[in-house]
Amino acid sequence: MPSITNKKLYGWLILFVLAFALAACGGAAPEPPPAEEAAPAEEAAPAEEAAPAEEAAPAEEAAPAEEAAATEAQDFITWYQYDQNNEDPASDERVGNEYLRNTIPLFNEAFAGKWNWVNQPKAFDQMATELVAAVQAGGEVPDLFEGQSNMINLFYRNGTVQDLTAWAEAQPWFADLDPNAVDACKGPDGNLYCIPVAERPHLVYVWKDRYPDGFPKTPEEFLTKAEALKQEGVYAITFFGSTDFDGEGLTRFIWTTLASFGGTLDDGQGNMVLNTPENVAAIEFIREIVAKGYAPEIVFAGGFQEEEAFKDASAGAFPTGLFGYRYVNPLTAPNGTKYEKGSAEDMLDAIAAGDVYLSPFLAAEGQKPGCSVEVNGFVIPVGAQNPEAAYDYINWIMSPEQNAEWVLGPGGGFPALKATQTDEVFQTPFYQQAAEAVANSACRPWYGSLERTPEAQKLAMATIYKLIKEDPTADIAEALAATEAEYNAGN
Repeated sequence: MPSITNKKLYGWLILFVLAFALAACGGAAPEPPPAEEAAPAEEAAPAEEAAPAEEAAPAEEAAPAEEAAATEAQDFITWYQYDQNNEDPASDERVGNEYLRNTIPLFNEAFAGKWNWVNQPKAFDQMATELVAAVQAGGEVPDLFEGQSNMINLFYRNGTVQDLTAWAEAQPWFADLDPNAVDACKGPDGNLYCIPVAERPHLVYVWKDRYPDGFPKTPEEFLTKAEALKQEGVYAITFFGSTDFDGEGLTRFIWTTLASFGGTLDDGQGNMVLNTPENVAAIEFIREIVAKGYAPEIVFAGGFQEEEAFKDASAGAFPTGLFGYRYVNPLTAPNGTKYEKGSAEDMLDAIAAGDVYLSPFLAAEGQKPGCSVEVNGFVIPVGAQNPEAAYDYINWIMSPEQNAEWVLGPGGGFPALKATQTDEVFQTPFYQQAAEAVANSACRPWYGSLERTPEAQKLAMATIYKLIKEDPTADIAEALAATEAEYNAGN
């Protein structure tokens, strides 16, 4: 090993000496070629000077890129029951679908560089429970959720949505909201958990020739008029009296009557309260209507068959939801005039012609006419990533330029903002009469503080149906007490 290493060392030494000698010879007698070879070395200088320029360019270009990133619009996520990508003209939700399709680009233009509205369509009958589950799991939730006031108690009990009281009260449009709509958005603690945009109140459709002097204001007046109409072969009223659709009738005529007598269904603490003097009096009133034949038997048939008695004017009045006009057609007025386009225009035409008018319900002494009300609007979920986007969106929807369109579209009701009620599109006889009827009514959600609303609806309606139809001699108070006890056992 040592001899091999020494040989390598001697070899490297010889090479070094030769290289040194060659370099010395070249320095003593320089020739033109080496000088020409030096030129590229001089040309290399600009390349070296260009290097800083090349390094500076990315640094200068980075600034705009960073600014662009900073101003890039953030996604604003919403959950609607409507699908902007569904263009099926036969879809039940076509009005809301079209609204989103037309409006999403407008919002994105208005908030260019700030928010980019991305709607994620959800199934109407599942979206509330899906939101509750998402919040509880700490999963992804939308920045804004479009829904109805009947979801508020569920959200409140599960800590699903944010308290919007302080923010809403600080907005310029808040004082202009219908107090009934605001109340519908409150939780059991009295705080505001949704922003109301559209109301769907209940009122009474009335054939003018049956009630030329206006719909009766008291139970006593009604019974007197009902007897007179009976003598003419006409029913005084038709209503949803069946247990169909899991007790849907409770939310319509039944609740309207209970509320008009000062009744209630809850104690404000989530307990059902049915056995009250006011509720007993209201059910006695309904019993009398049925027993004396002031309403047709068809009111108990289900499947919305009760509408037929109003369509042919064999019944003089029909308490139902405001937008029932979309479904009650065609019509034949008592004077023989036919409205038979077979669409929502039939009722609107009848109202415009003066054959039909809208009215509040009657009221017991000391009470205002009662009515159920549903509110459509917005909540902001707990855990929303961009609540500021939701605030901007709500204020945008509440603007005069956007509010009416939302109410006519996904809102499907009557404006919660009084200022919007004056918009040109609501200056038709239908909306004007609706506004007056609602203003003279005490509309509130039927469920109050009850959280298990489907169960409450089904139980209460089954009991009241039995009392007015199946067993009209049964003790009302006893039956109501048993039903409330059954519900409250599950609290």
